[in-house]
Amino acid sequence: MENSSTSKWLPGYIALGFTWGSSFFFIKLALVSFSPFGIALLRGVLGGITLLTFAVATNQYFRISRKTFFDLVIVALLLNSIPGFLFALAETKVSSIIAGMLNATTPLMTVLMIFLIFKEQKINTNQVIGILVGFIGIIFVSGFLTQTFKASLEGIILLLLATLCYGVAFPFARRRISSTGYSSTILATYQVGLSALLLLPFTFVTNVFVDTLQASAVLGMLALGMLGTGFAYIWNFRNVQLAGSAIASTVTYISPVVATLLGFVFLNEKISLGQIFGGALVVLSALLVQNRLKIIRH
Repeated sequence: MENSSTSKWLPGYIALGFTWGSSFFFIKLALVSFSPFGIALLRGVLGGITLLTFAVATNQYFRISRKTFFDLVIVALLLNSIPGFLFALAETKVSSIIAGMLNATTPLMTVLMIFLIFKEQKINTNQVIGILVGFIGIIFVSGFLTQTFKASLEGIILLLLATLCYGVAFPFARRRISSTGYSSTILATYQVGLSALLLLPFTFVTNVFVDTLQASAVLGMLALGMLGTGFAYIWNFRNVQLAGSAIASTVTYISPVVATLLGFVFLNEKISLGQIFGGALVVLSALLVQNRLKIIRH
């Protein structure tokens, strides 16, 4: 797989990096008409329909064990429902650029949770260094050293809580789901579909819409759901298959760059040199905790 022609996987790789990086831009667009809860719910609905259609078209086997089903409920909560709401809520308080940058703390949070909870999955010295570098990066991205910090503190906390959910979800999924033998497409279809079902009861106590529907908000919501939560999974699986997991996982380094460019160019969002430096440190942290960069050789 690793030696597959670059021309086969590169288009999907670029599409995935741009799609995931654009998600924070799409959230900003959707927030004009949809509530943070509505965005989280509709991401699951639209993404689930997209994945279900693909699963049916490719003749996937849908039956899974009861144990795996309930494990997927937990993963859906931690990987979709809760962070989907937290990211949208955070973007009512901070820019899409900051959201995109702090989303890159996911590997940091994952290694931190492995260190604290999932101790059977060992970490090394370089990963510990990566955790420290990541937290320094968070300080710069958050504007802690400037007067903008207080204004964005709540949003920053929400973003870090969202990536903390990711940090618990990934090692949990590795422990409980990765060895089940079910196809990635089916697992993703159940996961995203369940995320919508878990949020559905809350429609009786909260609003899905905050204003009349505007074309830009609807387009943002469709892109976020069908592309960012639907096709993105399909492209990711294909990238892993054609290029190998090592290359495929590096797409996460593209997302902060895309989020920054879109926020700056189309939303007129501001960013300081200190925050750019912090974003670079966060990406460096991701390289360290994923063992792609080694400061200390073992």
